Amino acid sequence: MLKSINVNLVPAPIPYEGTSQEIGVHANTTHMIGFEFDGTACFRKGAKFGPNALRAVADGIESYSPYLEAELDDVSFIDLGNLAIDLSINKNSAPSDVEKAYYDGNKAFDTLFGDVSLNDSNVRIMTLGGEHSISYAPIIKYLADFPKLVVLHLDAHADLRDGYLGYHHSHAAIIRRISEHFGEHHQLLQYGIRSGTKDEYEWMKQHGTLKASRDKFLAAVEEIPLDTPIYLTLDLDYFDPSFLPGTGTPEPGGEDFHSFVSLCKILKNKNFVGCDVVELSPEIDSTGNSDVFAAKVVRELLLCLEPWSL
Repeated sequence: MLKSINVNLVPAPIPYEGTSQEIGVHANTTHMIGFEFDGTACFRKGAKFGPNALRAVADGIESYSPYLEAELDDVSFIDLGNLAIDLSINKNSAPSDVEKAYYDGNKAFDTLFGDVSLNDSNVRIMTLGGEHSISYAPIIKYLADFPKLVVLHLDAHADLRDGYLGYHHSHAAIIRRISEHFGEHHQLLQYGIRSGTKDEYEWMKQHGTLKASRDKFLAAVEEIPLDTPIYLTLDLDYFDPSFLPGTGTPEPGGEDFHSFVSLCKILKNKNFVGCDVVELSPEIDSTGNSDVFAAKVVRELLLCLEPWSL
């Protein structure tokens, strides 16, 4: 064990199926952590229930992936539970209370992983949201630890606003906020974006980040050198709402599961070092199908994060 837990965590009511019960930060291990926050969500809230919802249905799917020909039982991963924050935050909460809950979550994440060298220790982190703003703390940590990190951004929205509705770290501003921490050799690749302001599209055009087709995006990922670290930030509204309706800001024209599998087949043979999966709002989809969809997405990513896959 690299370190014992030195921050309050809330155990998941039902940990993700197959997880180790040895709580702590370990070398050569993937760590799942939930960040149950949706305080800046501007359309439909409920993403704070996402982490526990997808965990609860994980035992209903097979541990074997026929797409990657890999078995989850062979992967070393730990479900640390959820960061301890104020879960009473809702649409009527004062902005100061929203910002405090968000700050507390980010501080807890930093306390948990801040002094761990992710690269040297082969520590992987999968953060479950929550709205997309929760990606800030994990991505900033990865940018600091990996000077040549490539960030893959799959989303329906550009998330490049300079704040939104009074929140500097709004879910609609997460990619703009992390870009402010980019070093000389950091890169951003975006795909699936189909909603944004004119200014956001101009930003993506200026920086050359947006790939206009699936083939161009997958080709760009395939071209990333084998020793270059890759991080994926996945907003589940990347998928078409006909497949995954349980998300706060659905947009028609999205991708299907098989397009995601095509990416996973590439990531499995790359230096894939971390990810976050955000914006599952389980109460919006009464069928529960979105929870199962998200749990299968998480299964594929856990298999891709296996530190010995290269």
